[in-house]
Amino acid sequence: MYESHFGLREAPFGITPDTSYFFSSPHSQEALNTLLVAARGGEGFIKITGEVGTGKTLLCRQFMKTLGEDFVTAYLPNPMLEPRSLLLALADELEVAFERDVDQHQLLKSLMARLMELASQGRRVVLCVDEAQTIPGESLEALRLLTNLETEKRKLLQIVLFGQPELNEHLQAKSVRQLAQRITFQHDLGGLSRDDLEYYLAHRLRVAGFAGARLFSKGAVRGLFAASKGVPRLINIIAHKSMLAAYGEGRQRIDTRHVKLAVRDTAVERHHRWPWLATGLLLAAFVATGTLLSYRSIL
Repeated sequence: MYESHFGLREAPFGITPDTSYFFSSPHSQEALNTLLVAARGGEGFIKITGEVGTGKTLLCRQFMKTLGEDFVTAYLPNPMLEPRSLLLALADELEVAFERDVDQHQLLKSLMARLMELASQGRRVVLCVDEAQTIPGESLEALRLLTNLETEKRKLLQIVLFGQPELNEHLQAKSVRQLAQRITFQHDLGGLSRDDLEYYLAHRLRVAGFAGARLFSKGAVRGLFAASKGVPRLINIIAHKSMLAAYGEGRQRIDTRHVKLAVRDTAVERHHRWPWLATGLLLAAFVATGTLLSYRSIL
């Protein structure tokens, strides 16, 4: 809606994980480095935790994108599956051919054969599990058993668990204590600092095609940080609505007032969810823009 107004190719603050917008903050870069070192070292289990909206899925996608051609990646975005369904999902990701009514024993044999085949080609397999805090205990145990598969030198399958802090509590259960002991690398993904926020905004605007001077005033940045606490998803939501408010007024710069309007419109979103429409701001934008166009036509 406001892209041409601000000289952009696309909206810069969407919440869909897009690796072209990956921002190397100290937290995210350290987490990415941890993942790469662990994966190249052949570790069995790796764990990344972070609060809602801190960028775990984007980090996951950036990690898979950064791995070289000697890696094969599998991705499970919704692992709340019973063991057999989880193994079927992994087999599908690894392009394992199997009969519809295959039993679990034969499925494991087929997975083993595929992993051995890839190992013989000098390729490593990494399974990235998003929303890992939702995995049932029995399915976690199935994953642990898969990591028992190994050659004399390394594991045939490495598993990275991305989850909310509840994952830590999940792994304290006695039923999965063997898995918890196998997590050799872990990292907690935090939010952005006040200084990081300045660079984060500039980075996303630049990727979206912005070539002008400073778009967010210093006061706007302060207000944005105070409201978001550095959580990237909230930053994106409030920044988007702030730009919408400025666009509705025909302004070329976002100031503190626009951020306050955006925060007020976001206050009901207690769970950091993206609304279908920022109704108040959209209505104001349409009305204000219509008024501005009518005024110009009179002139």
